[in-house]
Amino acid sequence: MQVTAQSHHPVTIYDVAKAAGVAPSTVSRTFARPGRVNAETAAKIRRAAEEIGYRANPISQALSAANTRMLGLMVSDVANPFYTPMIRGAQVAATDAGYELLLADCRESGVRERTALERLVPVVEGFVIGSSRMPDAALRTIAKQRPLVVVNRELRDVPSLITDNLGGMRAAVEHLQQLGHTSVTYVSGPEASWADGVRFRALRDYGTSTGMHTHKIGPYLPTFEGGRAAGRAMLEKPPTAVIAYNDLMAIGVMHGFILAGLRIPEQLSVIGFDDILISRLFFPTLTTVAAPLRQLGITAVNNVVAVIKGAQHGGGGALVLPATLKVRGSTGQRRRNRVSPALGTTMVSGSAS
Repeated sequence: MQVTAQSHHPVTIYDVAKAAGVAPSTVSRTFARPGRVNAETAAKIRRAAEEIGYRANPISQALSAANTRMLGLMVSDVANPFYTPMIRGAQVAATDAGYELLLADCRESGVRERTALERLVPVVEGFVIGSSRMPDAALRTIAKQRPLVVVNRELRDVPSLITDNLGGMRAAVEHLQQLGHTSVTYVSGPEASWADGVRFRALRDYGTSTGMHTHKIGPYLPTFEGGRAAGRAMLEKPPTAVIAYNDLMAIGVMHGFILAGLRIPEQLSVIGFDDILISRLFFPTLTTVAAPLRQLGITAVNNVVAVIKGAQHGGGGALVLPATLKVRGSTGQRRRNRVSPALGTTMVSGSAS
């Protein structure tokens, strides 16, 4: 449909992309970096732009052609306290390197994430993407346009930074086994989360090799409310041990069980991931697999700046930062419990062997 001067909105690159049958990022490159688009495609885009009345913004073109000294930092949910120390670390590293950060929040949506990244391509020199919800192919597309480091995700051909999920999960399982637990329920987070998949597979595989029975429920939102929903789903037949995708969910699980009358850790042991601040403030304090969150932000920014300056990605696996199990008050010795239907009384018959 042709857009006329009487339209109620200005013509954008998205209108041009629709008319030409290409991606918005291709339209952006045509006007900002003509040499990066083949001549036939560029000609088709320019014809479409002329037909619908699009005029490239000279300021945007000037920004694209210059060194903007800006980096884009994408997170999956800015309200998640997991990101607070990571953002601060990234901010400090960016300032030290002479850059400013543009923060974007995709609200757990891969579609919003890709749209925001494509809009930022002409403005930033590189990206740090934390816990992406986009498919691998979409991340590789962005990486072809700007230097990119992904955090909490491993892509063999894109610079990646992760924490030691495997080692952290093994430490959590060994801790529960030392306390006499023989089974554990994993409360899963978003289906699009790479870390969630890795953590459950590590739990399942290591549990199988050591005789720990594993069960998975979910997916749930990676929030306190998501943990509460998971807790309600387990109330009819409570497990003796739970490992949650992250600390927020673990605390939601504990909160729900405590309100229902169960005692933690006497009747239920709970472990989270990340070691956010609230894990030390909630009572009982949360046993968790701690990640070096601030260092994630610092390292990611330092790496993307190095790529901007010409460093080459070796093409190997992700850079792995250590994870440490912090044992606190939410885990305890397993007991043989019989919980009444009302969850108000419990008979304890002794410690499990």
